[in-house]
Amino acid sequence: MATEIAEASPATVSGDDVRALYDVVRALPSHAVVELFSIGVCTRCILRLFGVRESVHYRSPLSPSMLSSVFSDSTDLDNHSSLREPVVCSLCLGILQFTYCEDKDKKVVRKESADGLAAYISDLIREQGFEIDGFSLEVSIPQVILENERTVWDHMKTKYESEHWFQERSLPECISAKDALKISLTETLETKLDCKSSIGTFRIRLTYTYPISSKTVENSVEGCHGSKRRKTGTHNGLDTSDDDIKCSGFSTSEAGSLQAIELSKCLKLCLEQTNEPCCLEFLCYRTQIYFGGRYLKYSRNVSQSCWIIDDERMGEASVEEIIGSNILPICRGDKYKFHAAGREDIDVRMLGSGRPFLVEVQNARYVPSQESVKDLQTKINNLQNKLVGVKNLKLVGSQSWDLMREGEAEKQKQYTALVWTSRILKDEDLQSISSIKDMRILQRTPIRVLHRRSPLEREKIIHWMRIERIVGSSQYFLLHLCTQAGTYIKEFVHGDLGRTQPSFGSILGTRAEILRLDVTDVKMDCFLTE
Repeated sequence: MATEIAEASPATVSGDDVRALYDVVRALPSHAVVELFSIGVCTRCILRLFGVRESVHYRSPLSPSMLSSVFSDSTDLDNHSSLREPVVCSLCLGILQFTYCEDKDKKVVRKESADGLAAYISDLIREQGFEIDGFSLEVSIPQVILENERTVWDHMKTKYESEHWFQERSLPECISAKDALKISLTETLETKLDCKSSIGTFRIRLTYTYPISSKTVENSVEGCHGSKRRKTGTHNGLDTSDDDIKCSGFSTSEAGSLQAIELSKCLKLCLEQTNEPCCLEFLCYRTQIYFGGRYLKYSRNVSQSCWIIDDERMGEASVEEIIGSNILPICRGDKYKFHAAGREDIDVRMLGSGRPFLVEVQNARYVPSQESVKDLQTKINNLQNKLVGVKNLKLVGSQSWDLMREGEAEKQKQYTALVWTSRILKDEDLQSISSIKDMRILQRTPIRVLHRRSPLEREKIIHWMRIERIVGSSQYFLLHLCTQAGTYIKEFVHGDLGRTQPSFGSILGTRAEILRLDVTDVKMDCFLTE
């Protein structure tokens, strides 16, 4: 048990709250309420066991004087001190008393009410620099609490199932400790954070843990139940047990009374093993936010992602770093990930409509407005080195990831290549190339990437080609072509020592070499407009 206690400042409670609690409690069976108090169950757990849902009863501080006032007229109550709130509830382990143990130094912290815990949470959110317009409250509780609830409910059922007030009740109608805590905190958090609870990107997570495993409680319960039916011998060839002996010596009502007493002792034994508050770990975070758009790469010395071999950077920069390093600071996130619909080689430019991409920012403290995103696009496009450009940059939902991946497999890509041939091409050659439509080729894994990719044979489609002559040159020309995604264009042009069949060179019966290559269009529907 932790030795140091941090006391929260006292919270006030209005007369209306006392009267409302009074009306609720007076409607409950007083003898059952007293019984639950006697085994160390807190007031809020009593309310939730009876299915009380009004949030005001969970938010209000519950002082001994207030409880005494509420129960002062109870005919079953001779000593008001028995209604004192337990130091740590044997059922919720302090969760609904807003008492918890801090993991860092094992210090016990007590908040007088939900308002105190909500104020602590809202302060932490502001300290971490989050700007939010909504939140989702997540709560995780230890399994031992569920075991405690089942033990208490079984005890109540055994003792009170014959009474009218209990007959229409069931455990599923009770409010769980998790839901009761949410009821306690949500409205107050909405006020303090000035935003509504909703399903959004910002999450407040409260994780309660407890050192005693649920198995310990299980074993205790089994031990108690096991002591009820012990074999004591045989009589006329039949096994007898303690239960049989009790029933033979007492009336049915007396036996039931003894069973209830035994169960009550068992219940207290089980709950005595859980007399420390839970440890609380607080976490606030924002789920991933996504920026989508299309990038253009103007340099033949820029890779798509950071490329380092043997501690040496390849190229002067990367698309990933140029875009991501400008997005991350404005969001004040922890880190980012860059995703694109395919990639081009470091020496290939990406022109035309650009290549679709997503930047995933993790745990962003701030979500920029659309106007800020436009300013960010302008900033990237006006960088002094002009290595990379961005089009149609905007905040998008997580579904854009699926759209980009679905389109990637089906997309077509257009290229322009500067090609040299060993012979002069005639007009008939140009017409022959232009007449090719949806030609299927087989490509074995290129020699240049064989060291890092599996040796496979892939079928690809060349949808169309067109040759554009260069004025003043007879053996240099521009080849425009549209292909299926994943086609190795360089290898299609020169044949890769016969590993691509047919190739541009084999079709024309000449040696062909590709000197420069640009991607001019990636035919996908995503991020085409702002």
